[in-house]
Amino acid sequence: MARIGLIAWAVGSIFFLYGFMLRVSPSVMVDELMREFQVSALVLGNLSAIYFYVYAAVQIPIGIMMDRVGPRLLMTVASLLCALGCILFASAEQIWLAYLGRFFIGLGAAFSWVGVLTIIATSLPARNFAGFTGGGQLAGTSGAILGQAPLALLIEFVGWRYSLYGLGLFGVLLAAGLWLTVQPVKHDHSTRVPLRKSLKVAASNPQTWLFALVGMTLTGPVLAFAGLWGVPWFAVVKAMPRSEAAPLLSIVFIGWLIGAPLMGWLSDKLQRRVLLLVIGTLLSTLTFAAILYVPNLSVQVIGVLLFIGGVGGSVMILTFAAGRDHNPEHARGAALGIINTCVVASGALLQPLIGALLDLFWDGTILDGVRVYSSDAYQRAMLCIPLGALAGFLLTFFIKDAPTVGNRNAT
Repeated sequence: MARIGLIAWAVGSIFFLYGFMLRVSPSVMVDELMREFQVSALVLGNLSAIYFYVYAAVQIPIGIMMDRVGPRLLMTVASLLCALGCILFASAEQIWLAYLGRFFIGLGAAFSWVGVLTIIATSLPARNFAGFTGGGQLAGTSGAILGQAPLALLIEFVGWRYSLYGLGLFGVLLAAGLWLTVQPVKHDHSTRVPLRKSLKVAASNPQTWLFALVGMTLTGPVLAFAGLWGVPWFAVVKAMPRSEAAPLLSIVFIGWLIGAPLMGWLSDKLQRRVLLLVIGTLLSTLTFAAILYVPNLSVQVIGVLLFIGGVGGSVMILTFAAGRDHNPEHARGAALGIINTCVVASGALLQPLIGALLDLFWDGTILDGVRVYSSDAYQRAMLCIPLGALAGFLLTFFIKDAPTVGNRNAT
């Protein structure tokens, strides 16, 4: 049973990798999409962020559905939805069809992370929940890295449309893998707590919302900067070619990749989730503020800061473990859904917000039919990133560790 659970966790984590790759993919095709559809930064920000809108909107019901239906069927269908979205996006000649494709991608990917968490909770030892959560985040971060420089290279060779067709085919193959490896979850219906009560318990717990908001401020800088606007920011502010900016931004995700399992392991070992969250939010605040606003930093120093910022942001995974610690078993799925809603909502808020601010500070310059934003416009628009991270650091002073951290039996 342990081996079966590990295999299911591994394949589920690949689904999360796939969803994360699709999440950040617009960042390496900004110019192509603006030119293809003749849209402004705000419209492009919304096109990318529709993934986050639908992803965030369905997290609470998905958490409850995972408790009741199980991850096998839900994750299989979800992978097929991602594949459909990729195909629709790739074939779009008008912006509305691109929006529809992005909608289906977000809807399918919305099942990936909560599905992984459900597999961990139902098939693996509870005492290692944070550690396996960190491992799942490692896979997701690998997807973010693949969605940067490697995808940018693929787009240069075959174009963005054929690249998305290929990602759609992968989603179909992944759906088959999920169906074959994820085992059905057996439920004791006689002890089932009504859905409404489960949601009420999780939503009425102040700690659930505090961990959700802290997680939101940790993912926001990564999703907004490395996930969409970082490449054009480097191009304008640092005069760096996209082929160099995309690999540089990938360092954020390398830091996250290394930090997530490390922080999960440390959290289980030390039984101190809050301390690590304080440290992580502080690192995120300081590093992104330095990258954006300390002048004349070398590429090497920026790379180091991006890595540290990724490690700091990776403590976001502890908000899920902490949210689980603070809620009874019947409300954990709802709690995870609430936390993931806010985590993903950070991208839905910050990506279009930065686009709107760029449009607000735009000086009217147009080149080859595409709006050109000045260095000053970018610097003013990006201020919301370190400010949001600072808010997360301040919120950590109101959260607390559960008395049972690291002392649970397998459930």
